[in-house]
Amino acid sequence: MSIKKTEFGVLNSNKIDLFTITNSNGVEVQITNYGATITTIKVPNSKGIIENIACGFDTLDGYFEKTYVENSPYFGGTIGRYCSQIKDSKFSINDKEYTLNKNCGENNLHGGVTGFDKKIWKAEQTNDSVLKMTLYSKDLEEGFPGNVAVSVTFTLTEENALRIDYSATPDQDTPLSLTNHTYFNLDAFSNTIENHIAQVNTHKKQVMDNTGAGTGEIEDVTNKADDLTKGKKIGDVHEAMNDGFEHFYVFDNPNFDLQEVATIKSKTSGRSLTVLSSEPCMLLYTGKYTSDEIKRENGEQYGKYRGFCCETHRYQNGPNIENSPGTITKAGEEFKSTTIFKFGW
Repeated sequence: MSIKKTEFGVLNSNKIDLFTITNSNGVEVQITNYGATITTIKVPNSKGIIENIACGFDTLDGYFEKTYVENSPYFGGTIGRYCSQIKDSKFSINDKEYTLNKNCGENNLHGGVTGFDKKIWKAEQTNDSVLKMTLYSKDLEEGFPGNVAVSVTFTLTEENALRIDYSATPDQDTPLSLTNHTYFNLDAFSNTIENHIAQVNTHKKQVMDNTGAGTGEIEDVTNKADDLTKGKKIGDVHEAMNDGFEHFYVFDNPNFDLQEVATIKSKTSGRSLTVLSSEPCMLLYTGKYTSDEIKRENGEQYGKYRGFCCETHRYQNGPNIENSPGTITKAGEEFKSTTIFKFGW
C-alpha cells in the first residue's frame, strides 16, 4: 500500500496536487485536492486486466474545458454544503429565512455556484492508505449560515474497498449533506452502462416536482419498472421508463448505521461495485444529461449512459421537508457520514 503525490496543475497561483493510492491487488485511486475530486479508479477485470472505471481527467485543465464547464457533470467531486437541489434556493432555520445562490433554474444545486467541488482543499497523508482533506467554509458562503470545519478522509483497503468518511462541525445551525459524485463504468468505457445489472435494497424513492426538487412524498415502487430490489439490467429499465435514472432511493436507517445499499455488476468485465452507506438516501443517476462531447485526454469516451453515480446523502431539498432525517446539523455538533465503494472482479 502506498500514496504518491504529484503535481496536477496550477489554479490562481496555487499548486494543485494529485494523490495516487495503490493497494497490492492492482487497485489504484487518484484524488486531487481541487474539489477533493476522484479523477481515476483503476480496477482489474475478470481476466486481470487493470483499467480505469471512473470519469475524470488526467490534468487540472480538463476540469476547466468549455464543454465540461457548460455541461457541469461534477465528475468525482466532493459535493457540499448540501448536495442535490434546494427548491427556490431558500429555507428557514429557527424562524430565519436564508436565500442561496441559484445555479439550477430557481433552485440551488450541489452547494451553489462555487460549491465544495470547486474549492482548493488542504491535503495530508495520515498513513500509507489514508488521505485526509480539510476545508473551512465561511459563514454565508453561497448563502448558507455558519462557519463550518469540514474534512473528508479517503481510505483504500487491501479488501479493495474505497472508504470515504465525512465530518463537518458548524458554529451555527446549518443544513449539511455531503457526497461524492464519481461516475462509474465497470466496462472501462468500452460501451455504455446499460448492460450493467443494478440492485438497490429498497422499495422506496423520493418524489420530485417538475423543477427536480424533492416534495417530501415517498413513493413505493414495489413491482414497478424502477423496483431494483432483485437486480435488473439498466438498459431494460431505461426502455421501460423511456428515460434514464435520476432516482432518489430511500432506506430505512433511523440510526445512520453503515449498511449495504446497492450492488452494480457487469457480466462483460466481471467487475462489481458494492455500495455501503450510513446515509438515508442514494441518488442512482445514469448520466442522462452528460454531454457526449466530453472525453478524457486519452480519448476515453464519456457521455449519456456512459457512467452511473451512486450518490449517498440526506434527503434532497431536505431543508424544506419537515422531519427529513439529519438535514440540519446543530451548532457545535458533528455531521458524520460514511460511504464505502467495494470493488470486485
